[in-house]
Amino acid sequence: MSHDVYPLGLKVAGRLVVVVGGGPVAARRVRSLVEAGARVRLVAPHSVLAESGLPVASETPEPTDGPGPAEIEWVHRDYRTGDLDGAWLVHTATGSAVVDRQVSDDAEHARVFCVTAGDASVGSAWVPAVARTTLTDDAEVTVSVTAGRDPRRAQAIRDAVAAQLQSGRLPLRRHRPKLPTQVEPTPLVEPVETPVALGRVWLVGGGPGDTGLITARGRSVLAQADVVIVDRLGPRALLDELSPDVEIVDVGKTSGNHPVPQHEINALLIQHAQAGSDVVRLKGGDPYVLGRGGEELSACRAAGIEVEVVPGVTSAVSVPAAAGIPVTHRGVARGFSVLTGHDGAAEVPGGADHTLVLLMGVTRLADTAEALVTADRPADTPAAVIEDGYGPGQRVTVGTLATIADRAAEVGVKPPAVIVVGAVVRLSPAWPHQAR
Repeated sequence: MSHDVYPLGLKVAGRLVVVVGGGPVAARRVRSLVEAGARVRLVAPHSVLAESGLPVASETPEPTDGPGPAEIEWVHRDYRTGDLDGAWLVHTATGSAVVDRQVSDDAEHARVFCVTAGDASVGSAWVPAVARTTLTDDAEVTVSVTAGRDPRRAQAIRDAVAAQLQSGRLPLRRHRPKLPTQVEPTPLVEPVETPVALGRVWLVGGGPGDTGLITARGRSVLAQADVVIVDRLGPRALLDELSPDVEIVDVGKTSGNHPVPQHEINALLIQHAQAGSDVVRLKGGDPYVLGRGGEELSACRAAGIEVEVVPGVTSAVSVPAAAGIPVTHRGVARGFSVLTGHDGAAEVPGGADHTLVLLMGVTRLADTAEALVTADRPADTPAAVIEDGYGPGQRVTVGTLATIADRAAEVGVKPPAVIVVGAVVRLSPAWPHQAR
């Protein structure tokens, strides 16, 4: 198959580009060229550019060496042969096939590439549909799409690719080091080793475990990671989509079993980042909701590592929602509190109209339920335990503070699970069928 188009990116910064035409298409071309740092000469008796807010001058502006707010040279008349003198590139969008043909012929004679908006077959160059994504290391990924001179098809494909880039479904990892490890020698200077550029750390809240509930930002930085340090409750299925050379470090904890203590997790983050790797700490829920993200942030910053926290959908809200339980509901509950089930439950104020969400509380459920009974929160206050929220083993067990521990023991409730206490539990579809 013959390919008559050679795809190419052009650096137009500081170079003269001529745009012929005064309509919206020409104005869009001018704006894009100015953003790329080009010196622009606009040839048109009238132009919508006058209302664009871009700097426009009637006299020839001074040349620039690179991107910057250089003024646009506007030649207030119809196109004439000779207007392309000194140009590196030409765009013509006059709406007149005759004028566009003349511009194209002049460009061909001057050996200048020409884009014609009216009839692409007349020109010698084409403007693709472009998707741009700026990555976390400030690099830019640019995808250009041409589709057989069918701009709408190209735009549709461009939009689909842009969505994939933003979602992190495409491989975005860098493969070249951020900085060379050695400076070039000179006749007077011996080569010296330079420090490895520090990597970055992202503390990513992965949501309750379902891969569809991680944020777009979380998905994007995960696609750029060199190392992923993952919890047991993070969306681990996403790891299967990563490149085989991405290092996965499992620091998952289970009830009563913490094989990698928190101080060692902190040290791993720092160690990999200091070696130049970009590191994602993939956690379940949100990093700051009983996730010790604040400790990891402090440790990395103390070591001079750049850190970004990517919020996640906390299981304290999402898992009850999976069971049909809103943590607040008008006329039922005006607020809610989130706490660990390990301790402190008895000190939480509020009655049945204030929802309590307990994380990591299955092993001490009986003691916690007993401690929560107060004058304002009687023993018949509804309670629910939601196991494996959004997972294949999701199960809801409901009862009251007086009965929930026995009900959970009867059905063999196991962590991970979220416990909800308060009148909102009655809104769950499970309440009429299981409560007693």
